Amino acid sequence: MMQIAIDMMGGDYAPEQACKGLISFLKEFDDCMLHLVGDKELIEFHLGEFSTHHCIKYIPTSQTIEMNEHPIKAMKEKQDSSLVVGFRLLAQGVADIFISAGNTGVMLIGATQIIKSIEGVLRPSIPTPVPQIDGSFSIMLDVGINADCKPDHLNQFGILGSVFAHYIYNIEQPRVALLNIGEEEGKGNLLSQAAYQLLKENKQIHFIGNIEGRDLLENKADVIITDGFTGNIVLKFAESLYDTIRTKRNIQDEFLDRFNHKIYAAVPVLGINKPVLVAHGVSDEASFLGMFKMARKMLETKMNDRLIASFALP
Repeated sequence: MMQIAIDMMGGDYAPEQACKGLISFLKEFDDCMLHLVGDKELIEFHLGEFSTHHCIKYIPTSQTIEMNEHPIKAMKEKQDSSLVVGFRLLAQGVADIFISAGNTGVMLIGATQIIKSIEGVLRPSIPTPVPQIDGSFSIMLDVGINADCKPDHLNQFGILGSVFAHYIYNIEQPRVALLNIGEEEGKGNLLSQAAYQLLKENKQIHFIGNIEGRDLLENKADVIITDGFTGNIVLKFAESLYDTIRTKRNIQDEFLDRFNHKIYAAVPVLGINKPVLVAHGVSDEASFLGMFKMARKMLETKMNDRLIASFALP
């Protein structure tokens, strides 16, 4: 049985929304053991009649790391927090995957310093789905944790993104493109030019060349490679565009609604030894349900094992 550890105290609406999402998940699946980490009495209250479900195991904790706390300081001082205990379960092999909508800084530090990178991976990366005009999705990485990159990092992002797109989005041979200021091979800064050559020679991916910013929504590629500095700017601009047009100007549009970050459950930290899913702090019932489903699919497809194999020495 798949073992999923959940930080039930993470997020702005914890644990109520996490419990609602969990109930919806249990109505559909019963092949996962769910390790609920947090305030046991409070979790049981919100789960109601589902609190005694046979797929649930409680891991009581006495502390919670808040969103605004300094990650390193909080991890040292709150050893019995739901976040730290969750990572401990993953590191000890009690859980196969750990998911949380809590403090992002703690999640990233825990993933890279407790679970650690896959041997051969230079920099773990976080992807984000990019809605396409035809209804599909592309994956863009990195979107924030690697502001300064070298060509080798971008080359490895191509492998990480390809494996993720293949096993989670069911794309047989993901098209990998480099985000650049022109389509021609010689375009871009020194980083882009050097990365292009490495991606072009990489036999593990299907590299199709450069794409420009105007191509991001036109389904020109399945995996879009960029450094975390550029990726984060693109991500935050898309979020602000949605907020301005949809929320502040109240313009209704089906395609625009796909830029609402609340509908995207969570993203994995790609390139670490065991799977970790990071969710947005404002996650609601639907977000948590999607998070649990993604965790299950990552385990079912053995995606992280595929990543480890991709970086194994011949």
